[in-house]
Amino acid sequence: MIFEFTDEHEELRRTVRQFLANESDENTVRELMADVRGYNPDTWKRIAEELGLAGLIIPDAHGGADFGLVELAIVMEEMGRVLLCSPFLSSAVLATSALVLAADESAQAEILPQLASGETTATLAFSEKQSPWDLSGLRMAAKADGDEYTLTGVKSYVLDGHSADEILVVARAGDELALFRVAPDAKGLTREAVAPLDPTRKLATLEFRDTRASRISSGDATKGIERAIARTLIALAAEQTGGAQTCLDQAVAYAKTRLQFGRPIGSYQAIKHQCADLLVEVEFAKSAAYNAAFTDESDGDALSTAAAMAKSFCSEAYTKAAKRNIQIHGGMGFTWEHPAHLYLKRAKASEMLLGSPASHRERVAAAVGIGSR
Repeated sequence: MIFEFTDEHEELRRTVRQFLANESDENTVRELMADVRGYNPDTWKRIAEELGLAGLIIPDAHGGADFGLVELAIVMEEMGRVLLCSPFLSSAVLATSALVLAADESAQAEILPQLASGETTATLAFSEKQSPWDLSGLRMAAKADGDEYTLTGVKSYVLDGHSADEILVVARAGDELALFRVAPDAKGLTREAVAPLDPTRKLATLEFRDTRASRISSGDATKGIERAIARTLIALAAEQTGGAQTCLDQAVAYAKTRLQFGRPIGSYQAIKHQCADLLVEVEFAKSAAYNAAFTDESDGDALSTAAAMAKSFCSEAYTKAAKRNIQIHGGMGFTWEHPAHLYLKRAKASEMLLGSPASHRERVAAAVGIGSR
């Protein structure tokens, strides 16, 4: 497959990179790490209004830009380069995709324009602790209560679940999976932020106790939710390549300027080999992410396989790049003052988010008919 970005794609990349250079510098990232919300609402409003990114993949009929996976991958890659603290992945990708692919038209017409404008944010709660990221193991069941339903149970590892304005929940309705909408202040709902490994991306636990919910999907929503997760995996893989590229850039820049015995450490063969190996890892990761982004979304099986491959490879490549960056920096790389550890924490947390590399390799193996021995 040939990945060819158009002039418009490159202009999108330049615009996003220039904006983020001013709005997501290291000092800003460190400030937002300590913030309970985890992002700056004013910056999010500018991302939505000036760049139109909050509605990047929302259909134009609902106020969005109606772009696809390629544009999404470009934006996520740039966000990953600077560790942007924002609800983009939770709201503009995961929740938005669930609405577009699984919700009914009335829910889309009501919620999507508000998300596109940046007035509200949303999240999708589907993971449960006993079977994280696996829809087949989902146990929460909705209980019918007239025209509405009630939910009881716990959702874990919910992206920005403590601060989102719209709570979307995946639960069982009889033999089907359904998408539900829960008011953020609904009776019986408890939202608690958890201490994450990566302080630049907030997670929460949501507990429901006979909490009223409105069903906003018709029929079995499994396929739509699966496609929404596949989209998010591709977006996350692209973000990981952006972070890995920054780790490579930091390592090479330091190797060129750090002197040892009167020579730059980059002139020594051991460091040269490490940087060269890291370059190969990053380029392969980009190929995996771009392959997934350019996959035809109408082919659900191909998209799921490409997404799993990308998430698996990019996760490990990012973690390896972050570790190697610290190693090349030596003692400085371990200090709180240096940003290298921030990328390592993002890399490790992202590696497990939405499924480990091993779990995604198992999915790819099953898709191509390779059984376990």
